[in-house]
Amino acid sequence: MTITDMFWIFLKTFIAVNVLLLHVAYVVYFERKVIGHMQARLGPMRVGWHGLLQPIADFLKLFFKEDIIPANADKPIFYIAPVIGVISAVSSLAVIPLWKNFSIANLNIGILYMLALSSVGAYSVILAGWASNSKYSFLGGLRSSAQVISYEISMGLSLVGVMMMSSSANLSDIVRAQSGHWFIFSQPVACLIFVMSAIAETNRAPFDLPEAETELVAGYATEYSGMRFGLFFMAEYAGMFIMSALGTICFLGGWNGPDFGIFAGVPKIVWLLLKIYGCIFFYFWIRATLPRYRYDQLMSLGWKIFIPLALANIVVTGLIKILWK
Repeated sequence: MTITDMFWIFLKTFIAVNVLLLHVAYVVYFERKVIGHMQARLGPMRVGWHGLLQPIADFLKLFFKEDIIPANADKPIFYIAPVIGVISAVSSLAVIPLWKNFSIANLNIGILYMLALSSVGAYSVILAGWASNSKYSFLGGLRSSAQVISYEISMGLSLVGVMMMSSSANLSDIVRAQSGHWFIFSQPVACLIFVMSAIAETNRAPFDLPEAETELVAGYATEYSGMRFGLFFMAEYAGMFIMSALGTICFLGGWNGPDFGIFAGVPKIVWLLLKIYGCIFFYFWIRATLPRYRYDQLMSLGWKIFIPLALANIVVTGLIKILWK
């Protein structure tokens, strides 16, 4: 590898990571504003014009807040748990094509790489629940482990149909395969399963059982404070961005958009970001609309409905591919 190649990889990494961190900072503000207006209130208004500096104020508060560690905690694991979550989320950026021919690593197994890292990210929640030596945290960790195992299966199976349609697990190839039509129209069942599984994977409402405030205080994050709590916060919102990007690439055509009239000159990355933020808005809409599921309902939905549906979708997709070959 030449020095020029190393420079370009470093530049791509720098751009991708900063895009993600900027997203994490302001998607929280976006969520508070959106849900505020959905509930007939204004959201953050005090720090900066219309509260635009609120994310910076929150970051400074968390950064300088006292870091309290329980006396009976398993300290090495307690320290490393939030770091695992952030690293796994940021590492997923390596294979996401932000626009045509721009990705840090153009892997032929990009989907498998992202699914593997999402599984690694679940360890941060499980380890945090174990290491805190708290009943609430431990129950949150147990819930997360069962939830992630259940919905990882349905998510992976939902993406098999996409790989069959595009004949590739490379994310750039999947986007190119949708230049004529988006897979949301040919794989609607897979898209629905993916969306629900992504919400469960990121522990978002109505599937936020690992951190349910009503019965578990804050679940796995109960004993965390200061910047370590902030890292969990960062990992959750980075995970939302990653799942939204994966859904956009696999079902909404990635950077493909209308190529006529006033839309012809719109940069490819604009289409990609608009779709990603549309998916993130859907996260917020769901949170403001639906009540939390019971845990038995969550498990039944995954094992009795989503996994059988995903398997049936694979069979139907295979039959269509054979008959139309």
